[in-house]
Amino acid sequence: MTGRLKDRVALVIGAARGIGAAVADRFAREGAQVVVADVEEDAGQEQAQAIGGLYVQADISRPQDAEHAVSATVERFGRIDILVQNAGIYPWTLIENISPEEWDQVVGVNLRGTFLAARAALPHMKARNYGRMVFTSSITGPHVTSPGHGHYSATKAGINGFIRAAALEFAAYGITVNGVEPGNILTEGMKAHRSEAFINHMAESIPLGRLGTPEDVANAFLFLASEEAAYITGTTIIVDGGQLLPEGSDFRINPQ
Repeated sequence: MTGRLKDRVALVIGAARGIGAAVADRFAREGAQVVVADVEEDAGQEQAQAIGGLYVQADISRPQDAEHAVSATVERFGRIDILVQNAGIYPWTLIENISPEEWDQVVGVNLRGTFLAARAALPHMKARNYGRMVFTSSITGPHVTSPGHGHYSATKAGINGFIRAAALEFAAYGITVNGVEPGNILTEGMKAHRSEAFINHMAESIPLGRLGTPEDVANAFLFLASEEAAYITGTTIIVDGGQLLPEGSDFRINPQ
């Protein structure tokens, strides 16, 4: 590793598993002090121990938990340089069957959680005139969708709007605000909740011929959190293996 985050302090929310765990691991290997925040205590503790970081239990849909995650980071390391809000839920329910309670739960974690995390970290970053905020969006919502993901799509499209507004408001304080839009990533959740046939079918729809890995996505987070992205704010990076590119299903070229 090259030490691209040497001496930086990062809070990664939703970091017990999957993309968030890969981000926390990548940041730690690049020299950052990392706080792992998650609702899953056992997995979160294990991940924090693996990277030499601190675990904080947090349900990011709750204002007090967002504040606690940030304050615990500042108390332990003296500041917060990088905020990653990756926590998200994605139940599969057709719109006609979504209850108001389920809608509120998805919005609460995915979209409200993004706002609460940013609001909690902002005063500390303003005080130092420096900060990197990076949020997990998705290609689902801003660009594409599928049946059963009405609430999830709405939250991810909303996150992109929040990124642009926050980037504009926070720019005067030396804080950049960006996002990463993953496509289909082969996480533990994907393996647990999707069939092998589904995964294979999705791979066939991706020009690079495979689902992404959490590490593929973590690399984009690393760039946006680093000094290399100092002049980038209010935008997102798509990490989807080219999934959005084809006009139809007949797109493959035989190199032979």
